[in-house]
Amino acid sequence: MLRTNALAAIMETGIHNKLSAVDSIDLDAPIDSDAIFLPARPVPGRSNKPPLVPPAQLKKRSVNTTEGRASLIHALAHIEFNAVDLGLDIVWRFPNMPDPFYRDWARIAKEEALHFKLLSNHLMNLGYSYGDFPAHNGLWEMAEKTSDDILARLALVPRTLEARGLDVTPHIKQKLQNAGDHGAASILDIILRDEIGHVAAGNRWYRYVCERRGLDPVTTYRELAEIYRAPRLRGPYNHTARRAAGFDETELAELDNA
Repeated sequence: MLRTNALAAIMETGIHNKLSAVDSIDLDAPIDSDAIFLPARPVPGRSNKPPLVPPAQLKKRSVNTTEGRASLIHALAHIEFNAVDLGLDIVWRFPNMPDPFYRDWARIAKEEALHFKLLSNHLMNLGYSYGDFPAHNGLWEMAEKTSDDILARLALVPRTLEARGLDVTPHIKQKLQNAGDHGAASILDIILRDEIGHVAAGNRWYRYVCERRGLDPVTTYRELAEIYRAPRLRGPYNHTARRAAGFDETELAELDNA
């Protein structure tokens, strides 16, 4: 069963075991959409690396040094590894959604796993490994806040935190290119391409739940951002990527006028 397999994968603590479990998920498997699960182990399963610290404790390093580039790549890899867990979590946690919803997010978890592997391998080429630098837990903290409501999860994780990647990725890519790391820049091209699709899935299913509940997507998003204390977004925004990901002109205007 697809959702059962997603739960088994997210509970894995070892990085390689988790990635292997994600790879083995069959997207065509039957879907137990009405099942309600009680995890037998903590979710998500994690190893003791990287150490998690508050964002303010993370050192800023120049990308003009190998260590600085490795630190940046490590931070990106950590985001992608968290995104694997986020994809798995939305599959097992929320029952009674249409089958395509679960297949979308299981596929997204697989794509996030690929992104992590690309960044992790590049990190190794720089002489480092995932876990060598501290990281923060911001993405998962929002997942915990929204664990009781699929609408809040869709609004504030894919449509807010992950959509932020659409805005900042071109700038990060340029920094890496300027530092001569064209391999990392090429990986970011792949990630940006795929993340547009991931955010589009967030938009599509967010609007589906809004329609099912008789809610206006724009005003509801504003209310959810306040209730859950979502981080305030700041420009500049990548309007081209956001449009491709399904944000409409009203939503883009809200961002610009915030």
